[in-house]
Amino acid sequence: MDRLIYTAMTGARHILEQQATTSNNLANVTTTGFRAQLDSFRAVPVVSEGLPTRTFVVDSTVGADFRAGPIETTGRATDVAVRDQGWIAVQSADGSEAYTRNGSLKVSENGLLQTQSGLTLIGDTGPIAIPPNTEVAIGADGTVSGIDTNQLQPGPTNVLGRIKLVNPPTSGLVRGDDGLFRQQSGQPAAADATVRLADGCLEGSNVDPVDAMVDMIALARSFDTQMSLLKNAENNAAKATQILALN
Repeated sequence: MDRLIYTAMTGARHILEQQATTSNNLANVTTTGFRAQLDSFRAVPVVSEGLPTRTFVVDSTVGADFRAGPIETTGRATDVAVRDQGWIAVQSADGSEAYTRNGSLKVSENGLLQTQSGLTLIGDTGPIAIPPNTEVAIGADGTVSGIDTNQLQPGPTNVLGRIKLVNPPTSGLVRGDDGLFRQQSGQPAAADATVRLADGCLEGSNVDPVDAMVDMIALARSFDTQMSLLKNAENNAAKATQILALN
């Protein structure tokens, strides 16, 4: 009985963790550039005096689905989407370098090119400053150009900087609590000139809402199965107590 309780308990606990992950993915179906979170578990045989017929569930790895999301056209000059593989380098809240696929950009009050959430983009030579009254254009290689709109006639295009684009191996990337990705080594990734951007577009979340809902239903049924096992263990214990009381 005790063995059954602990086996079912580990299964139910990890099912709840999977439900939380799936719920988080569903909540980010409309988040720009979001990468679905994946939970992985493995079965560990219970070493005991009896036959190896029982297993516990333990955490294996927590990763992300790095498949590209759908590209949506917005027409905004400061919206960019990374084509295929690659990342946009930003400065996180703690000052470290982090990576995102969210290319919804803006010019801050201080004239810095930032994401909509206020993270400063990292350029080849530091933050990218945008002068006042400047119309911004972003090239496929991440080059940020600007045209002074104060002049009566369109003036020359000035190169203001270049967004740092990287493409480190996904096996070495980990997601932080802020939703940004970093290298496991803690070192910044080298710029990759082969990464390309699409201007006037944004990449949507790669979460499939239908698959996520099906997963939620399947997990709910699995959780009910584990609860049924616990109830059976309780009933067995009650009947065993009755038999012992008769003796």
